[in-house]
Amino acid sequence: MEYFKSIIIFILAGICEIGGGYLVWLWYKESKSVFYLIFGGAILALYGIVAAFQPSSFGRVYATYGGFFIVMSLLWAWKVDGFQPDKYDLIGSAIALFGVAIIYYAPR
Repeated sequence: MEYFKSIIIFILAGICEIGGGYLVWLWYKESKSVFYLIFGGAILALYGIVAAFQPSSFGRVYATYGGFFIVMSLLWAWKVDGFQPDKYDLIGSAIALFGVAIIYYAPR
C-alpha cells in the first residue's frame, strides 16, 4: 500500500507540474489570456506542495520524480499535443522508471 500511495503522489505532482507548465506555455507561446499564466502559476505552486507529501528526503523524492516526469511528459505530449513517441522515447522512459524504482524503492 505504501508503494501505491507514493506512486499516486508522484503522478499527482506530475499532473500539477506538467499541467501548470503547459498553461504557462500556452500563455507565452500561443498568446493566450493572462489567466492561463495565473492559473498555470497557481498549479505549479500546488505541485511543490503535493511533492512534499512524500515521506522520503527532498533529494530522493525529486530524483525519483524526474523519472516519473519523463514518462508523464511524453504521455501528455502524446495525448494533448498529438506527439507520437518513438521506440527510443519508450526505451528511455523505461530505463528512467527502472532507475527511479531503484533509487526510491530499494530496501535500505
